[in-house]
Amino acid sequence: MMADTLAWACDDAERISRALAVDGAHLFVGQGGYTLFHQRGTTLSGYDVVPMKAACISAGLPVIDSRMLPFDTALQLAIHSPMIAVGEPSDAQPWHGWAHAPLQHVAALYHAAGAEVVNLPGVTGPDGETAP
Repeated sequence: MMADTLAWACDDAERISRALAVDGAHLFVGQGGYTLFHQRGTTLSGYDVVPMKAACISAGLPVIDSRMLPFDTALQLAIHSPMIAVGEPSDAQPWHGWAHAPLQHVAALYHAAGAEVVNLPGVTGPDGETAP
């Protein structure tokens, strides 16, 4: 059993490492678990949030954690905000719910609503505080 756990950890570490080279790659944490967007059209989802979030933060991968948002707020952001362009160019503005926008733009929307945003310098929240 322990060997299986170590094999998965190595796979995750490799995915995180590769994600660092992909524009828009990030970890999104929500009330139902996490999704690692690590290549264009490729994701990894899971429920063991704490070790995955820690590994991504440690590696320098951007993380958006929306678990502290009220459910209605998170739902509105998910429906009405643009999708994040991962490994592909973003669409032209204006960005809407069906468009692909840069990670910085979408992360700023979540941060302004109160979500935790890590490893994205320059993203500011509603009080002007900057994400670490």
